[in-house]
Amino acid sequence: MLKILFTAAEAHPFIKTGGLGDVAYSLPKALRELGIDARVIIPKYSNISSNFKSKMKHINNFNVPVGWRNKYCGLEYYEFNGVPFYFIDNEYYFKRNNLYGFFDDGERFSYFCRAVLESMKYMGDFVPDIIHCNDWHTGMIPVLLNEHYKKKNEFINTRTIFSIHNLKYQGVFGKENLGDLLSLGEEYFNEDAVKYYDAISFMKAGINFSDIITTVSKSYAEEIKTPFYGENLDGLLCSKDYKLHGIVNGIDYELFNPNTDNHIHYRYNSSTTYNKVKNKTKLQKILNLPQNENTPIISIISRLVSQKGLDLVASIVEQLLAMDIQLVILGTGDDCFQDMFQYFSHIYPSKISTNIKFDNCLAQQIYAGSDMLLMPSLFEPCGISQLISLRYGTIPIVRETGGLKDTITPYNEYTEEGNGFSFKNYNAYEMLDIIKYAIKIYNNKKAWNRLMKKAMLEDNSWKNSAKTYIDLYKTLT
Repeated sequence: MLKILFTAAEAHPFIKTGGLGDVAYSLPKALRELGIDARVIIPKYSNISSNFKSKMKHINNFNVPVGWRNKYCGLEYYEFNGVPFYFIDNEYYFKRNNLYGFFDDGERFSYFCRAVLESMKYMGDFVPDIIHCNDWHTGMIPVLLNEHYKKKNEFINTRTIFSIHNLKYQGVFGKENLGDLLSLGEEYFNEDAVKYYDAISFMKAGINFSDIITTVSKSYAEEIKTPFYGENLDGLLCSKDYKLHGIVNGIDYELFNPNTDNHIHYRYNSSTTYNKVKNKTKLQKILNLPQNENTPIISIISRLVSQKGLDLVASIVEQLLAMDIQLVILGTGDDCFQDMFQYFSHIYPSKISTNIKFDNCLAQQIYAGSDMLLMPSLFEPCGISQLISLRYGTIPIVRETGGLKDTITPYNEYTEEGNGFSFKNYNAYEMLDIIKYAIKIYNNKKAWNRLMKKAMLEDNSWKNSAKTYIDLYKTLT
């Protein structure tokens, strides 16, 4: 049986800030259902629920070298829904209010990368065939494995895969960290190793030293080899094309299921979509919007940042609100977008509801109660919101980039092909035109109901993608 250690900075249900947290639970779960011994290891953050912490089993404690320092590490274990999780316990590094954004993140995740490798000595008969690393926080694991373990004939048969979830965040830190935190020599400070201008990059380390690189959609795998999307690593990624693969994310169909979802007011499936209408009017009531089942609700559930295309929305928001629609916003982010949406909520209280917060329960109610989900992203490695919205019969309106392009096929009113609406250029008026087209189709109730049911019957679960990952794993063993 293949043994996979999936390592990430976050994982549902313990702690998450975005899509990576969902993947770090759902993909290992899907792999286990296909006969792979997949386990997960993450930091034990202080803001993990005490309900989970009280159930964790202490396996062992040991020291982890961080340059010249020796730092405490406790290894904890807890099985959730059949998925074994390990936790790296060190309060100095992980007893913080947030996961990231601290002055010493370079040291924190240097420690985490080394602690993962040290922990493997205490996992009993579980010696991973492959360590599956995710994003910059784990990028040094392939380097440290080669330098500090394989040279000592430890974990000599263990291989590595590095998955890029978002190339924009690269974990760039000062050159001095190379020796001071990672115990790596000057020979690693070159373009073929971890050097990034005058600093070092954890992301570049993962790309250069892993056996296989994956991204979370086929289109994003191609896009990041171009200057616009490549974040100054496009040349490197072109040179690594032979080991770069794009595999689109799925979603957990047990976790996201309108027929069993405890967060929504009326459960439904593709045969009982009349209950989706009830969720809509209930959502309007909760958000103090006029209750009218015929007024289309367009929702944005997102980080409120430029990457998500919100400057396009800002350009046409008044024209959008002049139409017979209601706009629902949920998320946090840059002050300029938060302030803009709150301003328009004050001016047009019957047209727009702005909710500046992260609220998982409300998010599910918005998926269930909306008619359309707007995702006009500048770039989107994969996107999970559009997959959740399809599952809930809420039709996505997206820009054709990354995973959005791979998962949303433009609707054709003549053939009724497609599962959503999309526009190609990063242009506010092209977006506005496609929103108007979507509303036109919405007003044809028979066509809309057919589109809605078709979306709900799609299979965007992890099943197919997990099989693709297994095929990749097998090439390394």
